[in-house]
Amino acid sequence: MVRVVESNSVSGSSDVQLSLDSIRESLIRQEDTIVFSLIERAKFPLNKPSFEESRCLDSGNSSSLTEFFVREMETIQAKVGRYDNPEENPFFLDNIPHSVFPSHKYPQVLHPKASSVNINKRLWDIYFKELLPFFVKPGDHGNYASTAACDLACLQAISRRIHYGKFVAEVKFRDAPHDYEPAIRSKDTEALMKLLTFEKVEEMVKKRVEKKAETFGQEVKCVSGDESENYKVDPSLVSRIYGEWLIPLTKDVEVEYLLRRLD
Repeated sequence: MVRVVESNSVSGSSDVQLSLDSIRESLIRQEDTIVFSLIERAKFPLNKPSFEESRCLDSGNSSSLTEFFVREMETIQAKVGRYDNPEENPFFLDNIPHSVFPSHKYPQVLHPKASSVNINKRLWDIYFKELLPFFVKPGDHGNYASTAACDLACLQAISRRIHYGKFVAEVKFRDAPHDYEPAIRSKDTEALMKLLTFEKVEEMVKKRVEKKAETFGQEVKCVSGDESENYKVDPSLVSRIYGEWLIPLTKDVEVEYLLRRLD
């Protein structure tokens, strides 16, 4: 069994042996972070100019405010070792310096090819073009810096959850390599996806995050108990975000990882 440390990380222990139970526990805790980050982002309108337009005063910089913010934050976080952790995946790979501080020695629990599995470029496009307009209100109030900070929190929380698919795939492969090896060798992505799909589990996850969104996001304006229920983010939308984006993207990561597992 994995010894789960305070951060609920499966890669931070010095005596790691992967188990599906420990990974599941971490994913459940990550749900809290994701739901809270969605609630925080929903307090702002879409603020489309923050991620679609370049307003940088430096004529040599054509990035949007949000892209600039994320790049700069990833640079700082890389310098203190964030991306030495195999659970973290940067959005801008060309922007990642080495840590300038001694970093934790993470045990090798994933296949060496795991670092080549990074779908954050795809996630970036999906987040701003599909997911964000799905759960925030339209509009522009000009507070782009605060909006970008919330977008970064959402992006990193969602990315971490999606790329946990590498750990899920690894433990499933170790549990039954004979089931996966033929499909891996034949590059049969459809067969791998079928092996990785458990609809009952997915439905349970969607119901759980909807309940968390109800619990964490309820508007409390009085204590009389006679007010109607209002939510900062519609709980059903959070369930759909998992069902239509997060769970499918996680399985895509699992498939990509498994296709490299025998290299």
